[in-house]
Amino acid sequence: MANKKEDKNLEEETNNSSPEPQEIEEEETIQDEEDCENKLAKMEEELNKKDEELREYVAHTQRLQADFENFKKQSEKQNQKIIKFANENLIKQILDSYEDIERALTKSNSEKELKEGLDLIYQKLTDVLKKEGLEKIPTEGEKFDPFKHEALIVENDPDVENGYIIEELMKGYTLKNNVIRYSKVKVCKK
Repeated sequence: MANKKEDKNLEEETNNSSPEPQEIEEEETIQDEEDCENKLAKMEEELNKKDEELREYVAHTQRLQADFENFKKQSEKQNQKIIKFANENLIKQILDSYEDIERALTKSNSEKELKEGLDLIYQKLTDVLKKEGLEKIPTEGEKFDPFKHEALIVENDPDVENGYIIEELMKGYTLKNNVIRYSKVKVCKK
């Protein structure tokens, strides 16, 4: 009987000291719910931070795009102004010669005076154009170069080598080493 009493006491102690399995499950479920709520709150906070960062990036991008559009418009206006007044300096330099021609035509009393005046004006214009980078393309005694010359006539000339220029029909010019008008020439072809 003493054994039965000890077993009963032991059973009661075991029952009193450990909670029921159902209570343990409820406590764990409550703990899991709290953990989930905490995690969810942290995630919502992180999501709000990310949303704020995204709004800042979008606003920054919009400002950059607006700045770029303004820059493009300003550059286009500036380029149009440059193109509009690009020849201003050259025209100012040519105005003197233009007025000299007018004076020569109105003030010359003889053909000799007119020729002398035109020679001076021609030299003045030549100097202005050279200063701006204009050069004549050489043709006399030169080999035909399709990058500088345009052959208008081809003929066989016994005094000239094959592929060389016989005669210049119209002068050609380069502006700062860029061909702006090809020389029109007669070329020897045998």
